[in-house]
Amino acid sequence: MSRWFLVIALLIVVAVAGGILLTRAQVFAAPEQPIAYSHRVHVESGVQCLFCHSSALRSDVAGIPSVQKCMGCHSVIATDSLLIQEVSGYWERGEPIPWVRVNTQPDFVYFSHQPHLGAGFNCETCHGEVGQMEVVHPVVKMDMGWCLDCHLKQPEEKVARLADCLTCHK
Repeated sequence: MSRWFLVIALLIVVAVAGGILLTRAQVFAAPEQPIAYSHRVHVESGVQCLFCHSSALRSDVAGIPSVQKCMGCHSVIATDSLLIQEVSGYWERGEPIPWVRVNTQPDFVYFSHQPHLGAGFNCETCHGEVGQMEVVHPVVKMDMGWCLDCHLKQPEEKVARLADCLTCHK
C-alpha cells in the first residue's frame, strides 16, 4: 500500500512541477502582455477577428499578428498614441512584438481552427466575447473533456472522426 502512495505522490509532484495541475484562477488569468492591447477598441472600430488572425483560415493555428500587420494600419491611424509609438518602436528595430499566447494546448495535442470555422463556429464559441474585453483572458479550460462535451453535442456525422484518438493526439 505504501508503494502505491509513493507512486501517486510522485505523479502529483511531477504534474505540479510540470505545470499540469493548474488552479481555476491560473487557467482564467490574463497573461501579462508587452503592450496593453485592447481587442474591444479594435472590434468597435470594425476590425474583424480574421483580419488580424487570418492564418486561422489557411493553417492549423490562428496565429498572433505580426508587427507588420499592426503597422499596416497604424502607420497612419493613431500615430500620436503612446501605445502605437511602442508598436512603431518594434517595427523600427525590426523586432517582433513578444506577445504571450492566451490559449494554449499541450504539445501532444493537435488542433486546427480550419474545420471549426468551416463548420460555422465563430471565434466567440470558444474564446468568449473577446471584442468586449479590454484585456483578453481565457474563458474556458480548453481540455479534452471540454472538447468532447462540445463534439458530443453535434450531429453524429460531424463527429465521426472523434472516435480515433489520433484525430487530436499526434
